[in-house]
Amino acid sequence: MSWDAPIFDELARAHEITIVVPAPGHEPIRAPIWIVAVCGDLYIRSWKGDAGRWFRRARHHGIGTISAGADDLPVRFVPAADPDLDAAIDRAYLGKYGASPYAAAMMRPPASETTLRVEPAADR
Repeated sequence: MSWDAPIFDELARAHEITIVVPAPGHEPIRAPIWIVAVCGDLYIRSWKGDAGRWFRRARHHGIGTISAGADDLPVRFVPAADPDLDAAIDRAYLGKYGASPYAAAMMRPPASETTLRVEPAADR
């Protein structure tokens, strides 16, 4: 399933999105995170690496919601591990967030080892 163009553009332009990741028997985790667009797909990383609770849940359960405004969008989180893609995602983080002192951390371990592609859920 692919993103509607206006929604994709809004998410790609957003400086920060909110991610909500559920887990059976637990309260959902809600966190603000950065998002980048590369080759028509959206990607996120955990600056804490595997220590990020939202990341561990997203990787384990593979579902959640994101928002960059008023709408909550159901999504799937898909691990993305490809050296060529990682380099493009690094460049996207640097291009979008390079003015932040935290941008460099997103391009090296542990953050660079946590890349997830964000896809619209089938029930949209």
